[in-house]
Amino acid sequence: MNAPRRLLTCRAASLGRRRLLAASALAWLGVPPARANDSTGPVMPAVAAPALPLRRHDGAAPMLAAQLQGSLTAVQLMFTGCSTVCPIQGALFSTLQAALLTERNAAVRLLSLSIDPLADDPAALSAWLRRFGARPTWSAAAPAPEALDSMFRLFTGGAAAGDRHTGQVYLFDRRARLVWRTSELPPAEEVMAGLRQIG
Repeated sequence: MNAPRRLLTCRAASLGRRRLLAASALAWLGVPPARANDSTGPVMPAVAAPALPLRRHDGAAPMLAAQLQGSLTAVQLMFTGCSTVCPIQGALFSTLQAALLTERNAAVRLLSLSIDPLADDPAALSAWLRRFGARPTWSAAAPAPEALDSMFRLFTGGAAAGDRHTGQVYLFDRRARLVWRTSELPPAEEVMAGLRQIG
């Protein structure tokens, strides 16, 4: 086997292992990854983010649409009390942040969006960001409790309650429209490729 073919085989095996680990972690939580959202890649037609009230890590209270307006934004769903999948998601965004810095792409923002608004107050969200070395372009927020169902409808298409914790990354364009979904717990390279596609 020649070197390029060996490299492709190793990469495919590594991706397979990552997906198996992701599936195992989500299954342990009782979240079948395929049911969280079967759709990956371009979102057509693009879906405009609604004006859902948020509370950010710094205490600011923007609407979701305003938070996403003006920059490409990668969004993950998480909650700070999670000790299984969410730390993997935090590490992914930390790796993604480093990749964006390497490419000198400061125009992309990252948003960790909590699915536990009752527990994730600004102090908890700030601690989450510090844990993963977040820089100013990475923020965290939680929706108002009454906006949680509307938020889930945007990201997971109205999935049942047991299927809401997804490891996908959601990409929004500069007009605050959802335009791309990744696979479950994607490698940073997959998110970067999606950002290049919509950039």
